[in-house]
Amino acid sequence: MSDSTASLRRKIRGAGDLQSVVRTMKAVAASSIGQYEKSVHALADYNRTVELGLGACFRKRGSAPKIAQRKRRKVATVIGAIVFGSDQGLVGQFNDVIADHAIKVLEALPAKPEVWAVGERVHARLADSGLQLMGVFTVPTSVKAITPLVGQILVENEKHYNQDEANELYLFYNSPTSGSVYIPVTQRLLPLDAEWQITMAKLPWPTKNLPQDLGDGTVTLRALIREYLFVSLFKACAESLASENASRLAAMQRADKNIEESLEDLNRKFHRLRQSGIDEELFDVVSGFEALKVDEKA
Repeated sequence: MSDSTASLRRKIRGAGDLQSVVRTMKAVAASSIGQYEKSVHALADYNRTVELGLGACFRKRGSAPKIAQRKRRKVATVIGAIVFGSDQGLVGQFNDVIADHAIKVLEALPAKPEVWAVGERVHARLADSGLQLMGVFTVPTSVKAITPLVGQILVENEKHYNQDEANELYLFYNSPTSGSVYIPVTQRLLPLDAEWQITMAKLPWPTKNLPQDLGDGTVTLRALIREYLFVSLFKACAESLASENASRLAAMQRADKNIEESLEDLNRKFHRLRQSGIDEELFDVVSGFEALKVDEKA
């Protein structure tokens, strides 16, 4: 009897320790989601500034329609793609979802794409599909680590592709929707198509003091386009990390619920077993007392 109750005590203690770990991981995941979502919201103001600058450049040069026509005459010479995944555990089908989505989209393109992966696990998943993989980047583990990653991606992009060529660049990442739900997203960054350029040119300036572009307008435009790429990559990475933590949070919530149910079952068994032991001891005491009364009468 004592061995059984001792075994149940150990199981209850182990389940309680595991529940503490799970709840800590839940708190960390929830906190991480908030940080990444805040970084995306904070980036919105800077993104708005970049868009206003691009609109001012296009309006001044009157080149949006001309650039759009030039882009239409060119055929993409190289197609690049960046797929954001996860190297952390307890994220369910996170890597499979984005990898399957990217493979489906890329296989439908007219040319064979060159693919970079963010994360070893999604890299391995893409390699199994036969795609041409150019390299792999380390998945950031904090908001501060996103900026260096984006810088590396931009350097690799400029190293491999000539900005004057009609290259295409696609982003694939999981974007959070509500709660622990996320969906795979495709975003084409390059080339800057006609509709996008015309939309930028039509953006109204927020004040009566119109902007002035000093110096070479081409240099300013290239700098703003680089910032536009930076903002887009940062947002994609931050949303991917928020989705990853949302998936982990959902897994931890399921684990917490399962542990809670297991603890309730173990506690019921323990109390039932303990009560059974107490009843047996009482019966032994009563039986002994009755035996003593019989002996005294004899």
